[in-house]
Amino acid sequence: MKTIKGPAIFLAQYTSDQPPFDTIDHLAKWASDLGYVGIQVPVDDRLIDIQAAATSKEYCNDLKTRLAKYNVVITELSTHLQGQLIAVHPAYDQLFDGFAPEHVKGDPKARQAWAEGQLKLAAAASHNLGLTTHVTFSGALAWPYVYPWPQRPTNLVETAFAELGKRWQPILDAFDTVGVDVCYELHPGEDLHDGVTFDRFLKEVDFHPRANILYDPSHFLLQQLDYLAFIDIYHKRIKAFHVKDAEFRPDGRQGVYGGYSNWVERAGRFRSLGDGQIDFKGIFTKLAQYDYSGWAVLESECAIKHPEACAVEGATFIKQHIIRVTDHDFDDFAQSSLDDAQMRQLLGL
Repeated sequence: MKTIKGPAIFLAQYTSDQPPFDTIDHLAKWASDLGYVGIQVPVDDRLIDIQAAATSKEYCNDLKTRLAKYNVVITELSTHLQGQLIAVHPAYDQLFDGFAPEHVKGDPKARQAWAEGQLKLAAAASHNLGLTTHVTFSGALAWPYVYPWPQRPTNLVETAFAELGKRWQPILDAFDTVGVDVCYELHPGEDLHDGVTFDRFLKEVDFHPRANILYDPSHFLLQQLDYLAFIDIYHKRIKAFHVKDAEFRPDGRQGVYGGYSNWVERAGRFRSLGDGQIDFKGIFTKLAQYDYSGWAVLESECAIKHPEACAVEGATFIKQHIIRVTDHDFDDFAQSSLDDAQMRQLLGL
């Protein structure tokens, strides 16, 4: 078994134009002071020059040296926003244009091509940084049809997943060339949002070895999916881990769909670590059992508590849950050593 690495923190929810959240150096020092030893870095011009990182090992070595001053390393690069743009249903064109640069807005094909280019740059940059995993979203073509009313036309979902696989295949191949796993966060709003949809996608990309999972139990709790059994089923594909809590408190007026309520008023909502209902002891135990050797990364999206308070509490919470795994069986002290003849004698043979 292997001991999970951490604690680490995803910087996407903290990056801003105000210090200490305005540069990667400031964020690294802030995270280190809180007790984090890893940072998950979104591909954001304020934090990393992805073109330079993809083409210059000198740039990457300099970046790693700067972060080492704060005893922090990069765990993964994130292209959640860019991955979303690989596949966008027309109903969401205007909303997701906000994730794209000005020169491709209003042009879905150009926007998709830009996003694909960003993913391929992230593959090269991850390799130059010495990383082996990358985290992202899948995008979505079928999401508006997630509930089967009106009745879906025959092969609508199959057509959507075939197209999704076609778009991701060259990206997965680019990551495979540099030896980096693509870890999809299974997330509502994405076509990959649970085990069944991940299985559909795997078939479309011929079970690509680089198509893997960013495990985030909060999204599974809000879907009422068994997030512990999920680890039993998919542990070989789980290569990244967001430590995020959630709670689901249905009542006589709302349940999983939330009645279009805002986050505070929804039956299902994200919470700070320890304030929700997720069984993290069970999760960390199963991940240790299955030799997960990646990072435990805080993602903070609590609907109630200030994100800086979540970050302060998160480092300690993750430290307390990481299991230092044993290197021997607990009963080795009583081990017997017998030869074959003695074994046969014990069995009456």
